[in-house]
Amino acid sequence: PLDGHFLRYRIQSDRKVAVCSVHPSEQATLQCLGCVKAKIPVAKSYHCSPKCFSDAWQHHRVLHDRAASAVNENGNEEEEIFGRFNSSGSGVINASLTGSASSTSLTNGSTPLYPAAVTQRSGGETWFEVGRSKTYTPTADDIGHVLKFECVVVDVETKLPVGHPNTILTSRVIPAPSPSPRRLIPVSGADMMGHLDSDGRISSSGTFTVLSYNILSDSYASSELYSYCPSWALSWPYRRQNLLREIVGYRADIVCLQEVQSDHFEEFFAPELDKHGYQALYKRKTNEVYTGNTHTIDGCATFFRRDRFSHVKKYEVEFNKAAQSLTEVAVQTTQKKAALNRLVKDNVALIVVLEAKFSNQGADNPGKRQLLCVANTHVNVQQELKDVKIWQVHTLLKGLEKIAASADIPMLVCGDFNSVPGSAPHSLLARIA
Repeated sequence: PLDGHFLRYRIQSDRKVAVCSVHPSEQATLQCLGCVKAKIPVAKSYHCSPKCFSDAWQHHRVLHDRAASAVNENGNEEEEIFGRFNSSGSGVINASLTGSASSTSLTNGSTPLYPAAVTQRSGGETWFEVGRSKTYTPTADDIGHVLKFECVVVDVETKLPVGHPNTILTSRVIPAPSPSPRRLIPVSGADMMGHLDSDGRISSSGTFTVLSYNILSDSYASSELYSYCPSWALSWPYRRQNLLREIVGYRADIVCLQEVQSDHFEEFFAPELDKHGYQALYKRKTNEVYTGNTHTIDGCATFFRRDRFSHVKKYEVEFNKAAQSLTEVAVQTTQKKAALNRLVKDNVALIVVLEAKFSNQGADNPGKRQLLCVANTHVNVQQELKDVKIWQVHTLLKGLEKIAASADIPMLVCGDFNSVPGSAPHSLLARIA
């Protein structure tokens, strides 16, 4: 409570409607009864218009071919459920989804999604309460619903609302698309890393797994930059759930992420990955380029499993400071401003020294601490600044060289280098490795 008041939250859902399987942001008006007869998942049977169905037919018919042996022959029952239908030009039966028909088909003979005891009717609308928390993550049951988030100030003593509630409405919840298949690259010797245990992790005691991933900061995920991507797929509330699911799914022992906004690290990634046993470290970019709200600045985040590693030391590399030091020593006064303008790009690197909690079988000195130095960086993206890229990589490697020489620690360098094989940064890294 603050000054005798607190906030009360409520999330409500309206009556469910079907959404188009091709354009999930559109409400469905047609359903393919061929899908229903073949017992194809009902979500794949909906289309927003006859043109949508016609355009998708070449791919849609594959679903029918694959499920031909499972077609349901009870046409009478389906006619009662879905109402009248006409034969389309392709020979597949379609049904218009009227208000009553779509409502019946969506329940699929089961009990209503939410009990009638928590309904709220207003101006002909019916809302069902689905949550009372500050945050809410839509579930599969919410697909096809509009969600309404309500927040109201409440008097602590009387528990009565003070003033009018503030509300926001979402678009209809759409189904998550299937993840795009990853083009995994086989690495020489990868088959010698050991076997996966029941949790999908490497069971061999002397090995570990690493994931490096540029997750695309929300501040860069604009429709101007990614015009080919629908706006709903660029929205952070949508992307963060997919990112978390994929990152956790790899079960990596060490996770290096780039383009992590500082507020997203604190409010989402650190607490969510903590639930899965990860400790988090973070270094955000410096402020010389991005001014204003510091929460829009992204950076590098490194996570490691507490049951596999412990944190020993953390180093932060700010390439801007390195540029200032370089120009002070090596650049003439008349050229200093031009050199700084070229080198100061706000990029950083996060270096973490970890101690392994597992033994390295076959080591010469089994009693020695097993340390590992993990570098995580994001190199400047501008392709015309090839000299800046190579300078940033060289600066990072010089710092790692000092750490390695001081304690004979093996190095692991991860990050987004914005470079292709054969480029100067890549060649430098490959030659040193």
